Amino acid sequence: MAEERETLTWDLFGTASRELAVQVADSGYRPDIILSIARGGLFVAGALGYALGVKNLHVMNVEFYTGVGERLPMPVVLPPVPNVVDLSGANVLVADDVADTGATLKLVRDFCGDKVAEVRTAVVYEKPHSEVACEYVWRRTGRWINFPWSTLPPLVDEPGQVVDA
Repeated sequence: MAEERETLTWDLFGTASRELAVQVADSGYRPDIILSIARGGLFVAGALGYALGVKNLHVMNVEFYTGVGERLPMPVVLPPVPNVVDLSGANVLVADDVADTGATLKLVRDFCGDKVAEVRTAVVYEKPHSEVACEYVWRRTGRWINFPWSTLPPLVDEPGQVVDA
């Protein structure tokens, strides 16, 4: 029997991202910058940016997952790395699709460290075993998630390509 999965459609993502933005707005937090964790966080950050009126979006590309339930020993930041000067003194909202182990979010949150005024995290999904408790979460689940952007296989085959993660 196939493992049970959470499925997020494009339509449901629209609802999820809007409801996530409402949480941020209702909390009174006003981010100056949305820092997305590529790749899944790009979609979340874009949607939050539009909903919250934030045009200043940055990207950190962090590699961790190598397949379904398979990951590197620790997350690795890939270049280019954001310039810390660009983040200095700002309210930063870190956006990602899922807080699974939380290791990637912790790495990015710690990267911001004491350089920013305040850093908060927003995710569509948070897993119960995440080491980071995100300030803004649309849903909590213990299941693997099928995201609309990663469910279908890539159209090209590349050596070492990560599928479904």
